[in-house]
Amino acid sequence: MPDVTESSGTLGARISGIDLSRPLSGGDFALILRVLSERGVVCFPDQGLDPAAQAAFSRRFGELEVHVSGAFQVPDQPEVMILSNMVENGRPIGLADAGQDWHTDMSFSRTIAFVNVLYALKVPRRNGRVLGDTQFADMAEAHEDLPDELKTRLAGMTATHDFAKFWDRMRARGGAGSVRKPLTEAQRRSKPPVSQPIIVTHPLSGRKILYANPGYALRIDGLPQTESNTLLDALFVHQLQPKYRFAHQWSEHDVLMWDNIRTMHNAVADYGPDEHRLVRRCQAMADLVFRPGWAAQTMRAAA
Repeated sequence: MPDVTESSGTLGARISGIDLSRPLSGGDFALILRVLSERGVVCFPDQGLDPAAQAAFSRRFGELEVHVSGAFQVPDQPEVMILSNMVENGRPIGLADAGQDWHTDMSFSRTIAFVNVLYALKVPRRNGRVLGDTQFADMAEAHEDLPDELKTRLAGMTATHDFAKFWDRMRARGGAGSVRKPLTEAQRRSKPPVSQPIIVTHPLSGRKILYANPGYALRIDGLPQTESNTLLDALFVHQLQPKYRFAHQWSEHDVLMWDNIRTMHNAVADYGPDEHRLVRRCQAMADLVFRPGWAAQTMRAAA
């Protein structure tokens, strides 16, 4: 029987007793959706997933994204990307600096992301201490705490998000193991800037979410640039208060899934090039979860 253990904060839960390498029963899938809706970040410890099984599990939540870089894909499984600081035969085997600043994946896309599914094969350690936590911030709670007049103002506003903002910033930062190349014109055209509502209603929980993040949000549409910068900067400071945060400390064979609609995340780069990290990543888009009745039908079918 599955067992659910919640963290002490608003984000985070562990589900044990479900083998993700096997097809999920309707009841298990409904349980996962419920816990994800309530907790935002879910860990499944002690899993054994090959790339095909990881992709199959992830695909239950939406269409899988193939990263625009076209790099570090598992052979014959392009939806599965390798994140790693390891080098073999003089060549990096994965993207070393993935996610190393606060952001929300795919907010720059017309169809936004629903969940990320990461599977840890190697976890860096130093003197027995686990390194490379993944941090999260709860944007449902961040919205809840906004002054009412600001909620009302933001409710009708949109912001422009741009993939190139985060990519170019990571290139400029550089750092050990960084292999990011300049985006080609074709890559930039494939990911043009898009506008997103600053406040969205979560399709599972019905809660209001503050959907603007420092990684990709460029400007608030319709405002002078200076006013936009001031308001976005204030929102970013508000979002990153410690009370909204949760950190996942990895173990080998963890599967970690999180809700990109509700959360921002940041991969902590506190390990060196000889402290190896190896993770496989899938990302499911929000093409299903916003479909009217999809979650309710899934829950009823599992009842």
